[in-house]
Amino acid sequence: MSALELKQELYELINQGDEKFIKMFYEMAKTYTQQLQQDKLIAESEEDIKSGNIYDLKETQKIINSWNEK
Repeated sequence: MSALELKQELYELINQGDEKFIKMFYEMAKTYTQQLQQDKLIAESEEDIKSGNIYDLKETQKIINSWNEK
């Protein structure tokens, strides 16, 4: 089944669903999207670590202190 066909079927399921189904579907989709974002951030962080783009404790403290000064 193609992505377009899946979208059409999902659209129909949502339109036919009761309030409980819609809320459950929404939470599932929201959780999935958040997980994708977290996975992306983790992958980016791992790349930063591999390439040496890291801060030691003193540098990190300076960055945090600069946020408080604003």
